[in-house]
Amino acid sequence: MQATAFRVILAVVFLVAARLAARQEEPTVRQADRLATAKRPMTKKEQLGKELFLDKGLSTPPGQACAHCHDAQTGFSEPDRDLPVSRGVYPDRFGNRNDLTAAYAAFSPRLHYDPEERHYVGGLFWDGRAATLEEQAKGPFLNPLEMANPNAVAVIAKVQHSPYADLFQEVFGPEAFADPNRAYDFVAEAIAAYERTYELNPFNSKYDFFLQGKTKLTDQEMRGLALFENDKKGRCAECHPDRSGSNGEPPLFTDFTYDNLGVPKNPENPYYYLSKSLNPDGTKFVDLGLGGVVKKPEENGKFRVPTLRNAAVTAPYMHNGIFKTLRQVVVFYNTRDVGPWPAPEVPQNVNREELGNLGLTEQEVDDIVAFLHTLTDGYDTKGDSR
Repeated sequence: MQATAFRVILAVVFLVAARLAARQEEPTVRQADRLATAKRPMTKKEQLGKELFLDKGLSTPPGQACAHCHDAQTGFSEPDRDLPVSRGVYPDRFGNRNDLTAAYAAFSPRLHYDPEERHYVGGLFWDGRAATLEEQAKGPFLNPLEMANPNAVAVIAKVQHSPYADLFQEVFGPEAFADPNRAYDFVAEAIAAYERTYELNPFNSKYDFFLQGKTKLTDQEMRGLALFENDKKGRCAECHPDRSGSNGEPPLFTDFTYDNLGVPKNPENPYYYLSKSLNPDGTKFVDLGLGGVVKKPEENGKFRVPTLRNAAVTAPYMHNGIFKTLRQVVVFYNTRDVGPWPAPEVPQNVNREELGNLGLTEQEVDDIVAFLHTLTDGYDTKGDSR
C-alpha cells in the first residue's frame, strides 16, 4: 500500500516538473499567437484584404491603392520622401497630413478619455477620429484628396468587377454585393483582417532579437538605449515604452496618447496651396489635431504619439512632414525652447515639461538615432558576430 502511494506521489512530482519545464520553454500566449500567425498561411479573408490593399483600380480614376501611401518597403508608410504629405490619385491634390504607418496600428485601442491620467488615449489617424481599423480603412476610398471615389457604390462596383470578386463572395457569401453599403463594410473588414496579420506586425527588428537574447546591440546603440530610457536626459520612453509587457509581449513604442510637441507649420506643405474648394483656409489653415475631433480647446494642437517601430524608414516626420531626418527630430526635441526654431503651429497646450531643452550633446543625439535604427523590421541575425 505504501509502495503504491509512493509511486503515485512520485508520478505527480514528475508530471508537475515536466509541466513547469514545458511552461518555461513555451512562449507566452500573445507571443504564441504571433508565432502562429507568422507560420500559418493567411486565411481567405486576410488574402482578400491584401488583394484590396494592393488594388490600384479602387480609386477614381484608377491608379492608387492603399499600398500607394503604405508601402511594405518603407514600413507601410508613404514611400515618396520628396513630399511632406501624400499625393492623391489626382496629381495636383495633396492631403493635409503626413500619412502614419499602417504597421502595428492594429494594437491601438479605441479613442477614450482616461480620467485617472487625465488625457485621451487610442484611436487611429493623427487625430484619433477612427475608432477601429475597419473604420479607418473606409476613409481613404472616399476622401477627395486621396482615392477620390464619389461614394461606396462606386467602390463596390470596382470590387465586383475585380479578379478577386469570386473570393469576395466566397468569404462573405453569394449575396455579398447585394447591398453596396454592407459590401463596403465587408471591404473594410477584410482590409482590417489583413492589417492584423504578421505581414504588418512581425516584431522582428534587431531590438526584438536583442530582447530575446538572440543578438547584441553595438556600444553606440546601447548608449542610445540608455539615453532613450533616461528620465533626466532623452525621456523618450515616457511616451514610447520600450520594455516587454508583463507576459513578454514585445513593446509597441507608443502609449497611444496625444501631445502638442510645438511643431511649427510646414511652409512646404502643398495642401496650403490647393483650391478653395479643397482647402478653404489656404495658407491660414491651422491643424487642430485631436482638438478638432473632440471639440475641446485644451486638446488643440495635440496629435497621436506614433509608434517608433520602423522610424528609420518612415521619413518624413511629424503630422505635417516638416522634418526630413530622424536626427532633425531628435535635435528639435533637444533644443526646441533654446534654439532658433519657428513658433508652434498651435501655441496653446505645448508640452514644455518633457522636451524642449534636454541638454543632449551632439554625440548623445547621434546615439539615440543609432538606437532608433534598431527598430526596423526584417533584421537578419545570421550576419551577427556575437
